[in-house]
Amino acid sequence: MTEPQLAPPRRYAPYDRAGGFDRSLGHPARRDLPFFAARLRELDAAEAFPTEAVARLDALGLPAQYVPARHGGTLDSYEDLLQLVRVVARRDLTVAIAHTKTYLGAVSTWVGGTAEQAQELGARVASGAVVSWGLTERAHGSDLLSGELTATPVAGGYRLDGEKWLINNATRSELICVLARTSPAGGTRGYSLLLVDKALLTDGSHTCLPAAKTHGIRGADISGIAFDGAVVPASALIGEEGEGIETVLRSLQITRTICASLSLGAGDHALRIATRFGLEHRLYGKRLIDLPQAHRALTEAYADLLAMEAVTLLASRGVHTLTEEMSVSSAAVKYLVPTTADELITGMGQFLGARSFLSEEFAHGLFAKLERDHRIVGIFDGNTLVNLNALINQFAALARGYRAGRTDAEGLAAAATLDAQIPVFDPARLQLTSRTGNSVAASLPRGVAELRELVTSGEAPASLLTVAEKLLRISDTTHEQMAAHRPSPRDVPAAAFDLAHRYTLCSAAAACLQVWLRNRTTVAADTTATAGLWQDGLWAEAALCRLAERLTPGTLPEDGADGSAVLDRLMPLLVEQYDSGEMFSLLPFPLAEAAGSLAEEAS
Repeated sequence: MTEPQLAPPRRYAPYDRAGGFDRSLGHPARRDLPFFAARLRELDAAEAFPTEAVARLDALGLPAQYVPARHGGTLDSYEDLLQLVRVVARRDLTVAIAHTKTYLGAVSTWVGGTAEQAQELGARVASGAVVSWGLTERAHGSDLLSGELTATPVAGGYRLDGEKWLINNATRSELICVLARTSPAGGTRGYSLLLVDKALLTDGSHTCLPAAKTHGIRGADISGIAFDGAVVPASALIGEEGEGIETVLRSLQITRTICASLSLGAGDHALRIATRFGLEHRLYGKRLIDLPQAHRALTEAYADLLAMEAVTLLASRGVHTLTEEMSVSSAAVKYLVPTTADELITGMGQFLGARSFLSEEFAHGLFAKLERDHRIVGIFDGNTLVNLNALINQFAALARGYRAGRTDAEGLAAAATLDAQIPVFDPARLQLTSRTGNSVAASLPRGVAELRELVTSGEAPASLLTVAEKLLRISDTTHEQMAAHRPSPRDVPAAAFDLAHRYTLCSAAAACLQVWLRNRTTVAADTTATAGLWQDGLWAEAALCRLAERLTPGTLPEDGADGSAVLDRLMPLLVEQYDSGEMFSLLPFPLAEAAGSLAEEAS
């Protein structure tokens, strides 16, 4: 039988491409395909690597998406990459984390390597070579400035001695990008990056360490590597000696942003499992989804997921258009999105009750696996405290920029307008700190003023303005407190971390408002279920209400700012996206489930 033809989204090419990629993976209920849910759960229970699923991603050309087009690959937009990883993460986080590690291992070469190095590595990655990133060590964790693995100059190259541990794909990889101490004194200029081709090392000069037992992503290769007199050629050095820490920090600005795609995919999966249960399970003679408490749990999760999507969209496009500010936006996204997704998944677990703990009888046991797997997302590429501290270190500049209303108006508009073209990413523009602040957070006062004019002209509801103005007052106070903060290199007070947390929520509110303002008429005009989210500011109001609730927990809401009515209006759209087999998303995003019945596909 011929598969039904789906009308592609009119303007949103990254969603169209990612949806097509998801459909090429096949229906997730197909027992004969590697992404069949029960099969993935069995592999996890056996702590076995998902070889077939990874090979399927290779066969469909995903590795080439990790290579910038200028280096011979197909990566033109980080929004494209984010959406592709999102659909893989929605199916299985172990597979997504295992496969995307190659991008993490290669990114330092894209950022700091020569054109020749990038072209050579690009060809190998596009052909399926697995690359790992060796940063952390057993005794030092994420304290990169304490690393003990050394790279000592020898004739024609460097001798590596030492160990890297808890490294994704350390054993399976063909190449590993290693951060090594090249100056005995260490310090910020005492480390360098070397791309090690394991096949070129002499026998006995390196040993792959056993995989660690982990709580989640049990089937991933989380192991290590030890070097003992391993000699690599001088051409393995990425950039100049002493540039390793700087290159890593600049590279992390990209990878931390892409990590949000893992959380978006996991959040969609958790909400999808819970929605199905709510529609099918009956209690007190009613569908569970129709009971007030269950109804609210689902709509709150839906609003949170949409808010995080808006934040991540703006950040992924901002890689191209607000590049100099990525030290701020990447840290904020890497903290807020995984943290919110953890809360969402926990909430859906409470919604499911005992079924969330079942290993086989409910949803193939995937909810329990999902809950375990996602906890790692907030840890790698800098944990929550590392990212909050990165923001604390920039409080003064962020407060000054906000007070002055300093924004890159052109770059912000290009990032927020989702059908606008974005320029080619230029890694040379990445900065270790943002000198001008954060255009997204600083846009909130002007965004609220623009919204006020729309309300006056009858183009937006007053209730949206009410909650936006509340958030503006909170943001003003938050930035005043940031300006008063006095930095301390040691013993950073707990209050500063709480302030950084509040800053990420204020920045998220500004991002949601910008995304709605810049796209409110175009998306609302689409003939899809998604259009209803944009009419009368529905999703934006729901998202802002949830952010305001997080910023003022335990307090009585202002009139019209508690979100009760607007959350109730989300439910029909949530169910419609579920029934139509679309991603829970702000934009049209048909998935494999939307391509017709399982019987039609199998035929």
